[in-house]
Amino acid sequence: MRKIGSLLAAATTCLNSCLPLTSFTPVSGTSDFQVDENVLFTPEHWPSKQVADFYKPIATKPTPAILLIHGGGWNDRERRGDMVGIAKSLAKNGYLVMNATYRLTPDWKFPTQVEDINQALKYLRKNAESLNIDPHKIGTFGYSAGGHLALLAGLDPENQIKAIVTGGAPSDLSLWPDGRLTGLLLGGPLKGNEELYQQASPVAHIRPASPPVFIYHGTSDSLVPPEHPKALISELKNNHVAHEAYWIGGRSHITAHIFPARAIHEAIRFLDEQLKSPLQ
Repeated sequence: MRKIGSLLAAATTCLNSCLPLTSFTPVSGTSDFQVDENVLFTPEHWPSKQVADFYKPIATKPTPAILLIHGGGWNDRERRGDMVGIAKSLAKNGYLVMNATYRLTPDWKFPTQVEDINQALKYLRKNAESLNIDPHKIGTFGYSAGGHLALLAGLDPENQIKAIVTGGAPSDLSLWPDGRLTGLLLGGPLKGNEELYQQASPVAHIRPASPPVFIYHGTSDSLVPPEHPKALISELKNNHVAHEAYWIGGRSHITAHIFPARAIHEAIRFLDEQLKSPLQ
């Protein structure tokens, strides 16, 4: 498991310097949109100021909204390098997108990351009228560490999320009992911190009333192995929660993000069914 933590750290370094993450081609859509950058969404006395970029469809009626969350092992990356292609795809398909930051390790431990994401969701609802969104049709979407946070926020019933899209996400942190990045996030190894690891694991928060989940993952992902989405799928099945899984054949953790095959197309189709259907 130490090897996995080292591989994740190495991947984060490579993501910063080796790979053109903006190479993802946005999924086609018909909606025009505008972008408002660096909007402060945390309260005045919040421990660390956090900002977001808003991709706002030009629409006469309120639109669904997606909180988009970047990855990077909870300790690196930034929203623009990782998530712009997905943000544009969603906006072109009629979703207001809030592409948000959150506090990073090692300076900030869990659950501060989730607290920031929850503040982003509160901002969306508080400003629903000015943002022209339907506050009852909000979803979360993230990749890797961002997928983990999208799950935790989406599975919290207080957030009233209607749909979750998660890619390459760690779902059961006990699978990394002595990983470096989980140690930075949670302050130590699994031994002696079992309850904290459970609190930080999405699989522990699934309930029969949880919102539908769309999962995508590379079949050759050695950084976040397929055991993670399989554990998530198992718990979703056990609780009879609606879900879909899209496996990207032969792709690693990094290449599944940069070259996601039809995963983003299918994720948007899933979101359309959950957030745009007149029955929802």
